[in-house]
Amino acid sequence: MTTSGSALARDLTAPVRGGRLAVTRWPGDGPPVVALHGITANSLAFAALADALPGVDLHAPDLRGRAGSAELPGPYGLGAHVDDTVALLDHLGLERAVLVGHSMGAFVAALAAARHPDRFPRVVLVDGGLGFPPLGGTDIDALLKAVIGPAMDRLSMTFASAEDYLAFFRAHPALGPHWGPHVAGYVTRDLTGRAPELRSSCVLDAVRADGADVLGDAETLAAVHQPGVRGELLWAERGLLDEPRALYDAGRVAAAALDPARMPARRIDGTNHYSVLFPPAVEEVAAAVRDALAEG
Repeated sequence: MTTSGSALARDLTAPVRGGRLAVTRWPGDGPPVVALHGITANSLAFAALADALPGVDLHAPDLRGRAGSAELPGPYGLGAHVDDTVALLDHLGLERAVLVGHSMGAFVAALAAARHPDRFPRVVLVDGGLGFPPLGGTDIDALLKAVIGPAMDRLSMTFASAEDYLAFFRAHPALGPHWGPHVAGYVTRDLTGRAPELRSSCVLDAVRADGADVLGDAETLAAVHQPGVRGELLWAERGLLDEPRALYDAGRVAAAALDPARMPARRIDGTNHYSVLFPPAVEEVAAAVRDALAEG
């Protein structure tokens, strides 16, 4: 049992293909929610959301190829994450759950709801789930770097000490200004290896496979438009480096032609791609989750 922020987190595992999926649970007597993180992230990305949802029974897996689930084998890809999420529900004895997905996790959430609308009746998609304009080229590493930038660079870096690793993130323009227990716990969960060669736990082949699906898999890109996928899309005002150009803007969201009755979309002002999950903006995500629970 560990703590992250003010919420008491418990570590558990669930049987999935090839081994066991690591899951962080913030237990509650209320309805179940499963939260799916981004492409180089981990379960503790949702610690602040757990704090903002007292009583909700929140489960956040380390997705296959990351953190506590880094040893799970391929094949990777978003379909594998969907299968793992269904296996988690089965292990917990749950018929259904609301899904929250951030960044790549939003694509997984939409795909899961498209494939299994009876298991995932409502989704909250946070700064993800809508396809991006074609980037051109075929080198997946180059394409991912164009989209996620330093998050991709970090996977090939080593750090002499945990202090150096934390200093790297403290200098991150999108994370540093929001530094606190939630952010520190989140980034520390990804650290593995031994000094002086500490590194990210993310498996590069998993990141590549998942990124290829986000950028070009037809089923993944169509998922948010499927009639069984119901919920809300929340998008951040600023980008991955806190730059003015965000992953989404009003024009891109409008061009997606989402059904406003089935998947309304709104911007969370004053946020970037990461800070949307940390205080104070996370309260808006929590409100969307509560709405999804009420409607589901």
